[in-house]
Amino acid sequence: MKYSASIIVKGNPGNIYKCFFPEAKHLKSNRSDYKIEKNKEGVLFKISADDSVALRATLNSITKLLTVYEKLEKIK
Repeated sequence: MKYSASIIVKGNPGNIYKCFFPEAKHLKSNRSDYKIEKNKEGVLFKISADDSVALRATLNSITKLLTVYEKLEKIK
C-alpha cells in the first residue's frame, strides 16, 4: 500500500523553510520521503510512504522539528 499526507504550516514561511530544507535531505529513506513547498501563507509538507509505519515516522520527525521551532519562537 502507498500512503500520502500533507501538512500546512501557516506562519513565517521563510524561517520555517530554512529550518526544514536541510533536514529534508537527511530524512529521506527507502520507505518514505517528503517535499517542502513555500508559498506566501506558509509551508506545505508533502509526505509519501510505502507503509503506515514509515508514514508515522516521517510525520513524527516533522512534528518534532516544528515543536522545537515553535518553542524557539516563543523565547524570542
